[in-house]
Parts: sequence; structure tokens; C-alpha cells
Amino acid sequence: MGQYTDIFTEQKLESLFPASLSDDFFEALFGDAEEGSYDISLGYTGDSGDTLNFELRLKQRPGRCLVCNLTYGLPQVFSRHPLINIQGLAEKIGDVVGKSENVTWKLGSTKEHSSQMHVIPLVVSLA
Repeated sequence: MGQYTDIFTEQKLESLFPASLSDDFFEALFGDAEEGSYDISLGYTGDSGDTLNFELRLKQRPGRCLVCNLTYGLPQVFSRHPLINIQGLAEKIGDVVGKSENVTWKLGSTKEHSSQMHVIPLVVSLA
């Protein structure tokens, strides 16, 4: 997985991207957190030097439907949404590994892992 596996534990990922952000996001979007179809979490998938690979995991909520038309436009939405704050997340990731200067990021296209789980790749570059 790479040199940062011991740093990006489940606890660290939760502190960087708290589970409560899902409800906050849907509250802002729909006016009611219960309207959300999925929960968003951060996962670490490895690195290659100063490029760290993460994914935003969209897990279907019980009794809800996670369909492609709900998630395919999310990279553009997440890249600009102030609550999701990808720039701030990338900077916090840089801080964690002691390389907070010149942090850049890129969100990839939504990928469907299953009907209950979609992911959006997040690449954070530290150089």
C-alpha cells in the first residue's frame, strides 16, 4: 500500500473526513439530512512517492437507492462544495505527513464498485 499506510489509519481518516459531513452535506443540499442516499467516507488506497491516493466512498444508506445518476456528477460538486472542502482536506493530508507546502489535488470520475458502493478517486500530490 505504500509508506503512509501506518499513518492513514481508519481513525486518522475519520478525523480528516468525519462521518458527520455526510449529514451536513445533505442538510445543506436538501434541507434535511434524512434525504441523503449515501454516507461519505475517506479511504486510503496507497501512494507512489509524493502522490497519495485516496477515495471518497459513497455507501448506500439502508432503504435508499445508490444509482449512477446520483453519483456521476459528484466530482464536480465535491470539488467546489464548501462543506466537503477538498482543498482543505488535501492541505490537512499534507500537514499529517509534514509536507503541507505546494499541495495539489485531483478528483477522478465516479466508479461503481457495487450497487451499494461507489467511489471517487482523490489524488493528492505533495511536490
